[in-house]
Amino acid sequence: MAQTPKNPVRKKKIPERQCVGCRETHEKRELLRIVRSPEGEISIDFTGKKSGRGAYICRNSACLKKAKKSGILARQLNCEISEEIYAELTKEIELDEKLAQED
Repeated sequence: MAQTPKNPVRKKKIPERQCVGCRETHEKRELLRIVRSPEGEISIDFTGKKSGRGAYICRNSACLKKAKKSGILARQLNCEISEEIYAELTKEIELDEKLAQED
């Protein structure tokens, strides 16, 4: 009689999230997380571990423009998003796109 191994090799599950701009699912580490802290402060979460309400967006300027135009980011976080946050997001995404082109 053949026995099955007690500890079969398992694949590690890769967390996925949906972009609020294009509504496509991507690996969590490929996306930018925007978080509203319990105090109501909006910031970009580079670690993905800050506490608070989060929303994810692709590192793509087209997704950011679409999310800004539709207001979906503000709805997801249940608060108004300032132009400073959008400017910071734009800067970060443009930097990522520039680095991707160099590769």
